[in-house]
Amino acid sequence: MIRAVCFDVDFTLIYPGPTFQGEGYQRFCERHGLSVDPAAFGDAVLAASAVLDERQDHVFDPQVFIDYVRRVVEYMGGAGVGLEACAREIYDAWAANRHFSLYEDVAPVLTGLAQSGFRLGLISNTHRCLSSFQEHFDLSGLIMAALSSSEHGYNKPHPSIFRTALGLLQVAPEEAVMVGDNLKQDIEGALGVGMRAVLVCRSGTAKRSGAGCEAGGRAPGEVPVIRSLTELPALL
Repeated sequence: MIRAVCFDVDFTLIYPGPTFQGEGYQRFCERHGLSVDPAAFGDAVLAASAVLDERQDHVFDPQVFIDYVRRVVEYMGGAGVGLEACAREIYDAWAANRHFSLYEDVAPVLTGLAQSGFRLGLISNTHRCLSSFQEHFDLSGLIMAALSSSEHGYNKPHPSIFRTALGLLQVAPEEAVMVGDNLKQDIEGALGVGMRAVLVCRSGTAKRSGAGCEAGGRAPGEVPVIRSLTELPALL
């Protein structure tokens, strides 16, 4: 019996606005004296994703994400003394809720699940404050436990972050399901500690890594794949 539902945040509950698209990156770069091609952004994000997979101990380290952003800028053609400072500014801006929008299905589905008695949690690889995230998007009162990798010290798929979230929710692994868009971080991480999992593969989601279904990945056979959170209640 499922008693708790945990959600990834970025690209599962929220998506970035123009600030974190090609032209947005171009504006960041211009402030640091860098010239980039905004049309190369999509391919640059895919090419840079390997940086996020190189760190095998999964210890949270801001520099890993800064290096990832730096690589994106480099693949867009950026080079020069302002590269590191530009990457740091983009990384810092990622934590600001105002640059993101909530998917339309999120609020009604989370409200319905909470009203049905499910314990809801957030498990996110982020340096964003998850309390301010809930307040900004009017989700306060729906979430019982929220855990960010910057707070916890480990990134998904490390088992520690999942087990800590389960402890906060006061449920056993087999009583919880993880809902997320990343095969390695969300799905494999959750299955590895005995949780169930649901892969979110939203149509039209911008390609950004080699680990999600939008990039051609496939979920394990026992893992349902949904295109919208509106499909989730029926699975539970």
